[in-house]
Amino acid sequence: MTERHEDYVRIEKAIKFIEQNTHRQPSLDQIAEHINLSPFHFQKLFKRWAGVSPKRFLQYVTLEHAKQIIKESTILDTTLDMGLSSPSRLHDLFVSVEAVTPGEYKTEGLNLQINYSFQETPFGTCLIGVTERGICNLTFTQEEDCETEMSRLRTRWENAEFISDKEIGKKVVEQVFNSSDRDVKILLKGTNFQLKVWQALLRIPSGNLATYKAIAETIGAPTSSRAVGNAIGLNPIGIIIPCHRVLRTNGEIGGYMWGTARKRAIIGKEMSQ
Repeated sequence: MTERHEDYVRIEKAIKFIEQNTHRQPSLDQIAEHINLSPFHFQKLFKRWAGVSPKRFLQYVTLEHAKQIIKESTILDTTLDMGLSSPSRLHDLFVSVEAVTPGEYKTEGLNLQINYSFQETPFGTCLIGVTERGICNLTFTQEEDCETEMSRLRTRWENAEFISDKEIGKKVVEQVFNSSDRDVKILLKGTNFQLKVWQALLRIPSGNLATYKAIAETIGAPTSSRAVGNAIGLNPIGIIIPCHRVLRTNGEIGGYMWGTARKRAIIGKEMSQ
């Protein structure tokens, strides 16, 4: 386990503790004790990982802060261009999106080669899947769930050829999280409705938040908040397609397929930057 990954494991544990004890408003000393560190070392760890103090970080992920951000956000333009061929701006990434054709959708990845591997990121272990046309999978997992996550990828692209390639995966993950080369290509497979939702998510920049209702209105389906939530829950490319930036209308964190602690961690770190 690398230092970066070990840092995240501790940060995630701290955030889970805070979530479970919100009513107590645990102190720095109490949080540090929970993850078996001194307050000094916990503060140092947190600043190394997030760039800010634990107190400032937690301000970013409070309910009141989320409500204010949602209220002020105007990024979800009602004239959203749904064309999938044009690049979309995503924080520091420039994401070029390609969707599989209806024929390719039916054949479940036939004649497609997917290079996959498990890689460490600032937010834990991910399963990365890469094709010659772009990234098709970036999902988070725990070590004990790697086989299950791999099974989900195989089911999503049932007839594809899967090649284990750690070097390709390492290069792509480095590009997404650390590199100065920010041009990223992704390959999406989904229904027309899902593609619209995922494309709308790409319009939410880092440090901004949106609601399920706002996404539904943006794609011209104002009564489909629940369906939007389902589509967001099936997002196959985490971080790049920022489903973590969508909250409930009241500002509550809502669900996240890879855990609400990870969702808070990603939101907080983006806002701190």
